[in-house]
Amino acid sequence: MSQALRVVVADDQELVRSGFAMILDAQSDITVVAEAGDGTAAVEAVRRHRPDVALLDIRMPGLDGIEACRAITAGTACRTVMLTTFDADEYVYEALHAGASGFLLKDVRRDDLVHAVRVVAAGESLLAPSVARRLVEAYTRNTPPPSAPPARLDALTARERETLLHLARGLSNAEIAAALVVSEHTVKTHVGNVLAKLGLRDRIQAVICAYETGLISPGRPPEERVRGLGSP
Repeated sequence: MSQALRVVVADDQELVRSGFAMILDAQSDITVVAEAGDGTAAVEAVRRHRPDVALLDIRMPGLDGIEACRAITAGTACRTVMLTTFDADEYVYEALHAGASGFLLKDVRRDDLVHAVRVVAAGESLLAPSVARRLVEAYTRNTPPPSAPPARLDALTARERETLLHLARGLSNAEIAAALVVSEHTVKTHVGNVLAKLGLRDRIQAVICAYETGLISPGRPPEERVRGLGSP
């Protein structure tokens, strides 16, 4: 039998925190190892218990959820899912930029909460890259991109840059394989290389990286967005 997924739940509202913990602990494959009422306690709990996933409320006293997420993702292998009552794009963007792997509203259905923990623990992103792309476009449209891709991208081969471009457009592995005329196995290798070379945690972080480095310029048709690559 595989080991149960270990989870930390952090929310300053005790009833909300206990409710999420109860739902997750009722699953045979999930164990809530700690609860926390603020960001500082959440970071300490993650460092102490080394969970697979941390559920973090965005708005908590003292150290907020976004700063807690940043500390957790920078110092541990724990993946984070952000919880909020605010359905606002800026919170999603800030959470993703801090390293979050998922984003949920607090009125999430029981089954969706459990699914989110399993998906994120498996190394996947809870927010579709295409959604992240739209958010990043909205928040980078007024920021001029670099005049040329920075040296950070020099570590990538030409094919890996193409792969990053397609990731930023929200394409699946199958769609990237079709665009590059290669196998899905080859695409998985390229994606893994891109994430490793650029120090990115997942595909969502790749979307953000592509826009922030100027590889793609927001607000233009896809065929005009490539910077230094030619058409996709």
